[in-house]
Amino acid sequence: MDAETVRRLTAEGRIAIPLNKNRRSTRVMGVGQGLRVKVNANIGTSMDYADVDAELEKLRVAEEAGADAIMDLSTGGDIPAIRRRIMDACHVTVGTVPIYEAAAQAARDHGDIGAMTGADILDAVRHHAEDGVDFVTVHCGVTRKIVESASVRRRVCGIVSRGGTFLAHWMRRNRQENPLLERFDEVIDIAREYDVTLSLGDGLRPGATADAMDAAQIEELMVLAELARRAVAAGVQVILEGPGHVPLDQVVAQVKLQKEMTGGLPFYVLGPIVTDVAPGYDHITSAIGGAVAAMAGADFLCYVTPTEHLGLPRAQDVREGVIAARIAAHAADVARGRPDARAWDLRMSKARARCDWETQVAEAIDPARARQVREERRSGHSDVCSMCGDYCVFKVRKGDETPENEEGGA
Repeated sequence: MDAETVRRLTAEGRIAIPLNKNRRSTRVMGVGQGLRVKVNANIGTSMDYADVDAELEKLRVAEEAGADAIMDLSTGGDIPAIRRRIMDACHVTVGTVPIYEAAAQAARDHGDIGAMTGADILDAVRHHAEDGVDFVTVHCGVTRKIVESASVRRRVCGIVSRGGTFLAHWMRRNRQENPLLERFDEVIDIAREYDVTLSLGDGLRPGATADAMDAAQIEELMVLAELARRAVAAGVQVILEGPGHVPLDQVVAQVKLQKEMTGGLPFYVLGPIVTDVAPGYDHITSAIGGAVAAMAGADFLCYVTPTEHLGLPRAQDVREGVIAARIAAHAADVARGRPDARAWDLRMSKARARCDWETQVAEAIDPARARQVREERRSGHSDVCSMCGDYCVFKVRKGDETPENEEGGA
């Protein structure tokens, strides 16, 4: 894309290029209109597993697998120190969720996350910005009215966003409105000062397919759409986050609704996960939803690992999650008619037709996996695979295409 088009679409808010002025990353990415669909990988410690070295290994694996961005979602251990070590080692765009740190600090100091103050929450946003984080998730659309609504009470799974749950608990305990909403102008000021992209978090995303497209989700979207317009008008880059658990037949409608209500601003989706019954395989359920969502206009896919709903992912789970999301993103790019995406598929197809195994491995979305399978299941003949052997359709057809058969052939 030419530079002037990028500048114009960025000024309009239709492209976001998350890059904090305090950070220089090796690989800068953009998300939004006309760009390739990008993939994010979540890493980070928990209270049970606070090993920063394990998270650095996940970071290495995520980058190696082709993630365009990572988010540090740490909630255990020395969170600021962990974040800085991850950022020092990271070559791609970095995002965080500042309220996690504020809530964890309040729990350590006072035994209750509801003890954090509005100032604590805003201070966390500023600290992350000062550290050089490129984009921050802020759950500004979780309002007191929605939290207390009958719609939320009717949900099968209630509020499942961790940040959304923290804020809902805080509002009930303190009987006050969401500080990120009430003090949104301050959030904008911090973001503008450090050129941090605001990822407006969907704190009321559905956590069950039965809860999708309910009044709480739509009301939050209306709030976020208005806040996004305010941020763009103030010169701050914005990404809007989306669901969540969504039945397959709703995915296109949800993406189109989000794009229509926000005027085409970049849309970042978690999955979406299209069925609730596949723990251990949710990298697949989310890849199905992600491909459909991106085909319909979503710009940024947050991966889901096989351990979603079950436990903290390990490095291999991170790898599988990134690859699954990249497959979904590429499938959507092909469906959207991107010439580079279709050319990639064509190169692979031509190599397959030639039985050119080295090129097939090189063009694979995961070359290491392709080579491993090829070596483990090698045929007795180097020009074919062990699925068909000498009955390989390309090999049989090649025999039909020899020069002596070409003239007058049927």
